[in-house]
Amino acid sequence: MAEERQCSNTSCTAESCAGCANSRESLIEKHNEYSNVKNVIGIVSGKGGVGKSFVTSSLAVSLANKGYKVGILDADVTGPSIPKMFGIKDKAMGNEMGIFPGVSSKGIKIMSVNLMLENDEDPVIWRGPVIAGVVKQFWTDVVWDELDYLLVDMPPGTGDVPLTVFQSIPLNGIVVVTSPQDLVKMIVKKAYNMAGKMDIPVLGIVENYSYMECPDCGKKINVFGESKVDDTAKELGLNVLAKLPIMPEAARLADEGVFDTIDSKYIDEATDKIIG
Repeated sequence: MAEERQCSNTSCTAESCAGCANSRESLIEKHNEYSNVKNVIGIVSGKGGVGKSFVTSSLAVSLANKGYKVGILDADVTGPSIPKMFGIKDKAMGNEMGIFPGVSSKGIKIMSVNLMLENDEDPVIWRGPVIAGVVKQFWTDVVWDELDYLLVDMPPGTGDVPLTVFQSIPLNGIVVVTSPQDLVKMIVKKAYNMAGKMDIPVLGIVENYSYMECPDCGKKINVFGESKVDDTAKELGLNVLAKLPIMPEAARLADEGVFDTIDSKYIDEATDKIIG
């Protein structure tokens, strides 16, 4: 663990300082000694069901297609889906160096609790602190080797696991995922406000399920109503990184475990904005 330093906020107590940005530096954990991770980006949302895992995986494929070395830390411990999407079935192995992640056909390194369970369908019935501890170990104990980008697929909300990631892992920034519904402002603001309290930059917003393209004429159909993400982004001073369509083909690729082969053109613009 990094060397502790006293928080500069004199009103903080040992208990309350856990959520204070001033204390974050003292809580950051060192990664595995055999790892060299240059950039860490969290993929977050204020609610579930908006497709964080899909966006995380799409960003990973896009980055890999651009020649970057990429990893995914699946922090959604009770709902892990990343290994199945990439067709990784072999369980994670380890030695004195640490735990070795699974590797997709495109070279994307993946660590998920499903790579440690005897049966993929076994439920993870753990309390919050135990889950948070496992996520922390995915950073401290996994041999990520050389990575340009590590993407952290976080569970929804602002509970134990997101707090652990925000405090323990040196995030360079977060990407907020949302959908075109009336709840969009609340969803984005929850993640935005948490990042602000933890002094972590918000790199932008990805709107998932933004529309569907007619397979015959190419017309865009707003299945979930008109997008409101531009107004919310303008109010918060954020960039809209991408508006992703509903893609039945993507669901098929994920179900078949060949997500490496997805056409990443819809997310490439977002990737370009993130890497600058």
